[in-house]
Amino acid sequence: MSTNSSHPRATPDATYTPNVLTSPSVSLAGLKRPTEPNLVHGRILYLEDVSVSFDGFKAINHLSLDIAPGELRCIIGPNGAGKTTMMDIITGKTKPDSGQVFFGSNINLLEFNEPEIAKLGIGRKFQKPTVFEELSVFDNLELALKSDKSVRSSLFFKLSSVQKNRLIEVLETIKLEDSITRQAGNLSHGQKQWLEIGMLLMQEPKLLLLDEPVAGMTDQETQRTAELFLTLKGRHSLVVVEHDMSFIKTIAEKITVLSEGSVLAEGTFDQVQANEKVIEVYLGR
Repeated sequence: MSTNSSHPRATPDATYTPNVLTSPSVSLAGLKRPTEPNLVHGRILYLEDVSVSFDGFKAINHLSLDIAPGELRCIIGPNGAGKTTMMDIITGKTKPDSGQVFFGSNINLLEFNEPEIAKLGIGRKFQKPTVFEELSVFDNLELALKSDKSVRSSLFFKLSSVQKNRLIEVLETIKLEDSITRQAGNLSHGQKQWLEIGMLLMQEPKLLLLDEPVAGMTDQETQRTAELFLTLKGRHSLVVVEHDMSFIKTIAEKITVLSEGSVLAEGTFDQVQANEKVIEVYLGR
């Protein structure tokens, strides 16, 4: 099996200059930067020949990867393969030593910091759920709304009908409509995970990075999470890092296997499961 993507890799347009009259942008030292990813090449995320070392250890080693709009991509690999570091690079937490990271063909993510990347439409969920446990499910989602967070605006904030509808839509998507008034701290582990995903959805992300989302869940919660992700696929692009192979089998169309900071193999679940190199370094016999 080839380790290359089945799609031709498009080269990000590093010289792209947006039309400032029609393309949303932010200012940097007087320059305009695009804030809407250009998807003309059919890719929402590109990592091209990315490397980064920590104290001489090469955590990411010439990694190239691309994700299509609306795709649900699963990333697997042994501990230390570079999965978390890859997410750190995409979200601006870690800057690579070399390589390119683009959101669409026109947004160079290496020019943005973490908060700016979140505003661009890239949401990240860590393994441990992070919710406001003293607040209700409703209040958690309301706080996560994409809105003006200034003190004055917050003091006089009132949900619009559009925002209410959006909140209800997200509640239904994460299947917590019956828990709207429950204190978040009283939710099960799985429900807290779904609530945090809902909080990300309130930000209207284009790309979601999800790190071991079903760790610690019951079998029933894992199944409901699989159903949730399949619902989100197509409306959002999802990159799911996970070790639970039965969960991966349920949701995956395409799997990327990382080893020693680079792509070891790519393909369907059956292709990856039968790959001798993957069996050797990760799945075992």
